[in-house]
Amino acid sequence: MEKITLYQQIIIDLFEEYIGDWAKSAYPLEYQLIADEKRHHYQLVCLGWYKNRYTHFTVFHFDIIQEKVWIQENRTDILVARELVEKGIPKTDIVLGLQAPNVRQYTDYAVA
Repeated sequence: MEKITLYQQIIIDLFEEYIGDWAKSAYPLEYQLIADEKRHHYQLVCLGWYKNRYTHFTVFHFDIIQEKVWIQENRTDILVARELVEKGIPKTDIVLGLQAPNVRQYTDYAVA
């Protein structure tokens, strides 16, 4: 399987796992997986009404750029990069895009 295709499937499967887990919670919110497989953009979005207040935000945003998974947003306390490694993506192919470029060199992950 081509690297990009494999990474796409890992990302989509991971997001679907979260949707399944969070659907069991007491909060009546919807989680939507948005996948642009042609341009390699992937988002997990949370939306809905809770306690008379509308919620809409991006939980995760990943891109695949030059055969590397870029974590652009993570609004959880989940160590999602670690989970990607556990699912088969090497640290050398994960970029913490949400970290400043001058800080990435101090992580265990790719710089770019």
